[in-house]
Formats: sequence, structure tokens, C-alpha cells
Amino acid sequence: MNRSVKLALDVLLGAVVPILVLSYLSGPLGAVPAYLVSALIPVGWVVADLLFITKRLNFITAFLGLSALVRGLLAFWFVDGFLFALKDSAGSAVTVLVFGGSLLVGRPAVRAFAKQSLDPRTPEQASALRGLFAERPVARALVLGTTILAAVHAAAGAANFLLNLSIVTAPFGTAEFNEQVAAVNAITRLALGIPEILATGFAIWLVFRALYSLLPGIPGEKTFWDLVWQREARGRAWTEVQNEG
Repeated sequence: MNRSVKLALDVLLGAVVPILVLSYLSGPLGAVPAYLVSALIPVGWVVADLLFITKRLNFITAFLGLSALVRGLLAFWFVDGFLFALKDSAGSAVTVLVFGGSLLVGRPAVRAFAKQSLDPRTPEQASALRGLFAERPVARALVLGTTILAAVHAAAGAANFLLNLSIVTAPFGTAEFNEQVAAVNAITRLALGIPEILATGFAIWLVFRALYSLLPGIPGEKTFWDLVWQREARGRAWTEVQNEG
């Protein structure tokens, strides 16, 4: 699927349609059915994407699948007030736990995002990339980028919790409750989504900057993998000179 089409569907089914369902279908469908439909549409889209479009099992798809599973299960927890604010922030909590856990086990989550961006397609490319990730400047960038993402998602989760707590005050199962949830979602999808996207881009940029600092040549003149092979060739030549000496 074309990336622009995929992005448009992510925005449409992940944010726009659920808000429209909450805002305009609570009357025709009933407040509770409309709430469930709006909550399960994004979950269904993620599952369909993983099973029929992406069809890859890796850290990122496993993480997305876990987040979708948590949201899908919590959709049937009918609560309001403090508990709803807590429930609606569970996605951020899962992200923080995953990113923080990846740091504890020595496999920073940003590594997976960088690897997907570089898309190694041969065993040689995968091996070379593992070697670069182990270099000190890159390893530091991976830890720093993952820490930044964990902190941003923690802050976003806290902000989401406070917004829900202050705005969603109606009892669950009422049209007013759905309207208030739609209002919060309209705010958070933009106000919190943009910082998360920017943080992800910055984290990956940190890793790429560290990677290119280890490679010969000027980025843009040759592809990333050409620079990697050039570095590998220089390393082999240096080793041969040392052995001859």
C-alpha cells in the first residue's frame, strides 16, 4: 500500500472516524454501542493492518499489536470519572513500560525504528548494522533517543489523564459522555500527537547522526549502504596492514 494512502487511513480510522461516531451516532445507535464502535474502529484497523497489509512480525508490529489488544480489552471496561481518565491513558502507560523495559534489557526501542528505516535486506547488511549499533556513539544515541521518547509519552499520558479528568465529567452511557470524550480526543490527537511524532523523528535523527559520524564520505553523495561497505573495506585494509606489520 502506498505510504501516503496508509498515513491517510491511519489518521482517518485512528482519529477522525471515532470522533465522528461519538459526535453524531450516539443518538441513532445508542450511547454505549456508539462508544464501543468508536473505540474498536482504531483497534480493528491496527489488527487488519498487521494481518493483511504489513504482515511482518517484529518489535514494532508486536508493540502495535499489544497496544491494540490493551485498547480493545479496555473498551469493554465501562467506567467514568477518575477511572475513565486512567483507562484512556493506558496506551501511554504501555508505551512507557515498553520503552523503559527496552532500556533495562539493553535493547533500546529506537533501535527497531532505526533498523526499519534503514531496511537491511541481506545477512551482510544486517550484520554490518549490528556492528554499527554496538559502536559507542550510536549506542549512546539509541539510549538517549529511547529515553526521550519514554519521557515524552509519560508527559503525554499525564496530560491526557488531566484533560479527561477535567472535561469528561458526565456519567458513562450518556450522549453527553460521548460528546465529552469526542472533545477530548479532538484535542489530544493533535496537541499530544504532534509532540510524540516530533520526538520520534528527533530520536531517529540522533541515531542517524551518530551512524553517519562513523562512516566515510559525505551523506547524500552515496547511499548509506555504499558508505557502510566503504567503511568495511577500509577496516579490512587496515587489518591487513597491521597483520603484515
